[in-house]
Amino acid sequence: MSAPITQDALLHTLRSFCLEGDVVSCTPYGGGHINSTQLVTDDAGKRYILQRINTHVFRDVDALMENIQLVTDFLQGHGCETRGTLTLVPTCSGKYYVENDYGCWRMYHFVEDSICLQAPESDDDFYESAVAFGRFQQALKNFPVEKLHTTIPNFHNTPDRYRLFREAIERDPLGRVKDVQPEIDFILSHEETVCRPQHMLEEGRLPERVTHNDTKLNNVLLDAESHKALCVIDLDTVMPGLSIFDFGDSIRFGAATAAEDERDLSLVTMSLDRFRAFTRGFVRSCPDLTETELDMLSDGARTITLECGMRFLTDYIDGDCYFATQRPGQNLDRCRTQLKLVADMENRWSDMQRIVKEERL
Repeated sequence: MSAPITQDALLHTLRSFCLEGDVVSCTPYGGGHINSTQLVTDDAGKRYILQRINTHVFRDVDALMENIQLVTDFLQGHGCETRGTLTLVPTCSGKYYVENDYGCWRMYHFVEDSICLQAPESDDDFYESAVAFGRFQQALKNFPVEKLHTTIPNFHNTPDRYRLFREAIERDPLGRVKDVQPEIDFILSHEETVCRPQHMLEEGRLPERVTHNDTKLNNVLLDAESHKALCVIDLDTVMPGLSIFDFGDSIRFGAATAAEDERDLSLVTMSLDRFRAFTRGFVRSCPDLTETELDMLSDGARTITLECGMRFLTDYIDGDCYFATQRPGQNLDRCRTQLKLVADMENRWSDMQRIVKEERL
């Protein structure tokens, strides 16, 4: 259990970082669920983001911070504009995080004149998030991906997710399996199809790239005035992966027409307009995608959506130990929305493929 963040803890921690002036304010900021975030202002008018890293989720902080440092340094050294990437603030000892009695902490320069949206206000906003993530991939095309640590092993290894799913079914600690057989059957019937991207990676048919792995709209900063893409944030899950999964996770979250835990499944569909907007922004901002990657974009969306539904159901069967819930059955509701979204994708598969063909360069 992490110690409470007190004013003394903050003041003690802030003295470890190289700021331009003396701190005049430090207040909670944002709505993230993993790390604790503070907005810091000094008397020189500079603002910073201070975060306590959740070491229960990210146990190897050295590896985590080395990934972030390597990627942000690379972007800054290859022509990225000031607001085009996060910039770490070093500690007084020259490191990029500090560990003390209150936890592990890092600090970024605040990206001024930016906004972060929880949901797109228009198709243009969703398009700009695609620009940000596509540009991120393109800018890192020559980064030596083998230098990155895998901070969460097997994060999008779909065959391994199936292994864990079957183990949960076998355990059935709360006797819930008997009530979710249709969902189990749907997931198992898709195993060969959705495991295909992982097999193609292992066969060398899909390239391993630097991927973000959490490509939701709220991990993009937009210019406050123009709503144009600035940069991607929350780099904790940056590691080797597949570009089609970054594409797919955005579609899963941003093109869905209902909330992730919607109980009325008749409301759950995939917006083809949003799918087109994101596809256009992603492929035009990342022109180095291979023909095979372009061919597999729709598969990336289906795989990630079903994988997410499987993870929700695995957790429901096991007793809701991983994903936080606010009400009974919420993880089962989340699972069902994802499976309905997969079914809707498959009903619109020819339209999705046509859109990709029309929008690819």
